[in-house]
Amino acid sequence: MEPLTVDGIRLGTVCAGIKYPDRRDLVVIEAAAGTEAAAVFTQNAFCAAPVTVARAHLAAARPRYLVINTGNANAGTGRQGLLDAEASCRALAEQTACSTEEVLPFSTGVIGEPLPLSRLIAGLPAALAALRPEGWEDAARGIMTTDTRPKWATRSSLIDGKPVTVTGIAKGAGMIRPDMATMLAFIATDAAVSQAALQRMLAAAAAESFNAITVDGDTSTNDACVLLATGRAGVAISEHSGECDPFATLLREVCIELAQAIIRDGEGATKFITVAVEGGVNEAECRQVAYTIAHSPLIKTAFFASDPNWGRILAAVGRAGLSDLNLERVAIHLDGLCLVREGGRAADYTEAQGQQVMRQSEITIRVALGRGGASARIWTTDLSFDYVRINAEYRT
Repeated sequence: MEPLTVDGIRLGTVCAGIKYPDRRDLVVIEAAAGTEAAAVFTQNAFCAAPVTVARAHLAAARPRYLVINTGNANAGTGRQGLLDAEASCRALAEQTACSTEEVLPFSTGVIGEPLPLSRLIAGLPAALAALRPEGWEDAARGIMTTDTRPKWATRSSLIDGKPVTVTGIAKGAGMIRPDMATMLAFIATDAAVSQAALQRMLAAAAAESFNAITVDGDTSTNDACVLLATGRAGVAISEHSGECDPFATLLREVCIELAQAIIRDGEGATKFITVAVEGGVNEAECRQVAYTIAHSPLIKTAFFASDPNWGRILAAVGRAGLSDLNLERVAIHLDGLCLVREGGRAADYTEAQGQQVMRQSEITIRVALGRGGASARIWTTDLSFDYVRINAEYRT
């Protein structure tokens, strides 16, 4: 499904030559006056200069423009990086008669290289000239780095008798374990939402989507997700609005589709793996077990080989750090196939059954801890030869 336009949002994408000639690498997103915004950012202490600047600008003003470049992360660039990020905002502000604080900058690409600011600024007039409501797909392509395909998601539903749209784009295929990899997401709606409600709903949606995925366990310096609400649909959603639930559902669906698209496009990935942990004392320990499984190179390579080496999963559960784990209560399944029960291999399990499940392109690992009512779910990939090749050659 093609991305639905969002009234009050225009996007322009151009080739600015930031790293490669003739590659779309500069995107400008324009938001109508009065648009509310919310955002979640990386938790990496070495956050990129544009993250620092975007946070400050978001606290100072409602954004009118977002400027996004690929090919250079502007991270690990010290004070000069901050000056360059501010300069990119100032240059766009001067061309659009808004304030510098009304521009939010975002970058993705190689860490530690100076931002080619002159090329970025030189590309801004063309990006502004290219602004159009239908620019979502071009923008999705313009924010790609090692992605093999553009990622967008779109939903529309009647709320209070009026159509409300939520559309978003994202990029990311490696350095992915957002804590809100290089992951960027930009989402917009035509609903009118108070800033407080917008932030709360974005945080909740991110927890179930962008913060529930991992390719390699590496949290980027540049992770960011921005949600814009233009208010053009004539539907007002506030902190206590009865319409909050259906809108939150739309937003959650868009975020989950984008997050899953990142996993499906994971660098070199051949398997889409759901890790579901249930029966925990609390959600935190369920996530702890899930991520221990998802980050195990031994488990990830076994999935790439379609090898039902269930002992690797058992070992990961055991080393996840849970205190007083009763092994006899733990059960482990691959889809509907029970691998482990009562502390050892399930009596009715056969290797042939395990191999049959492991040959699938989509697989669920389900772990029942048998110690409480909490649960958690994350999505991950296998680990292939191509992942090593892509990242070994990333800067060459």
